[in-house]
Amino acid sequence: MDVRALLRSDDDNSERWRSVFAIAGWQTAASLCYYSIFAATAFVREGFEISRTLVGVFLTAAMVGYTLNLFPSGAAVDGFGESKVMIAGLLALGGGVVAVSLAPTYAILLAASVLLGAAYATAMPASNKGIVAAAPRGRENLAMGIKQVGVTAGSGAASLVVTGVAAVAAWQLGFWTIAVVAVGYAAIFALTYSGTDGSGSLSRPDFSGLGQNRAYLLLVAAGLFVGATIFSMLGYVILYVQDVVAASAAAGGVVLALAQVTGSVGRVGSGSLADRLGDAHGAATVSLAQLAGAVVLFALLAFGDLSLTVAAVVFGALGLTVLGMTGVYYSCLSDIVASEDVGTATAGGQTAINVGGLLTPPAFGFLADTFGYDAGWAMLAVLTVCGTLLLWGVRRETARE
Repeated sequence: MDVRALLRSDDDNSERWRSVFAIAGWQTAASLCYYSIFAATAFVREGFEISRTLVGVFLTAAMVGYTLNLFPSGAAVDGFGESKVMIAGLLALGGGVVAVSLAPTYAILLAASVLLGAAYATAMPASNKGIVAAAPRGRENLAMGIKQVGVTAGSGAASLVVTGVAAVAAWQLGFWTIAVVAVGYAAIFALTYSGTDGSGSLSRPDFSGLGQNRAYLLLVAAGLFVGATIFSMLGYVILYVQDVVAASAAAGGVVLALAQVTGSVGRVGSGSLADRLGDAHGAATVSLAQLAGAVVLFALLAFGDLSLTVAAVVFGALGLTVLGMTGVYYSCLSDIVASEDVGTATAGGQTAINVGGLLTPPAFGFLADTFGYDAGWAMLAVLTVCGTLLLWGVRRETARE
């Protein structure tokens, strides 16, 4: 046995894991900023005296900015490397959080929300590119799951910070605290992470190869329904706890945080399981099982009269399923495209998720205003069935390959 070679291998893996955790930390800080608006829905509704439908429009405004800037962000990542894009993106997110907190009117609030979303568009193309390059070989799904924990950890922390600070002071102060964290981590990240190089210039995304990849197209289509369920659920958890369960906004924040914690567990667990099953087929299999489980849970919300405890259990289980599947979703996406196309391919997958998130939260709010929350949850159950069928197609295609 070559001991020196083994030691070099261990050192290389240690360096790779350090990079993975640095990227996961960045994702946490970025998600802390973006998902602060989901934690503030109750305060925005009260402060601007708007309906549930207009709360959905507020969330959709961020999604518009997020979606419009995805392909430019993907091109920037492929052209200049992920590190520069991630640092600039996190600084912009800090500024966007402050802009949302200072908005004096609903119209300006929508504009600030668009800017916040545009800044967050740097997240998935850049962080996924970094994980693909940094992950130890054979542990790519686990590394992607760990990185995706940053999304749920950041979102859960945002719900606790915003609702917790609002309980003792103005909710805007929670946003300012989040902005300070973002700027601070941007400085740390700049000193500790070098990243990979890009091509050196911006170029238009090339979709010729991706358009002929049937598994990729089915996965992107499934992303529409994944995004519809995730963003609608996150946007209305706190309001549901207030309006139906008759608990406080702080209790709703705890339920949302619980869903994010279990979402983190789901992402790490599903990534580890997908590594054992192997490559894209394993990731497709795990994500299919998770989304199928969410169908039952949304049906429980639609047809059950739930107490706070039971509602917390159901939302926690949704964390394990629909929130916990995004890591293996992106792993599957990265496995079925060429490494040089990861930035563009991620932008395509995230765009599909965002389009679902653009259309569904206002529709959920309209159903809740008109017929009650049961109708909104029933809609999500149907949409989840559609996504499950598409993921079954992805699994079949990856099995053939």
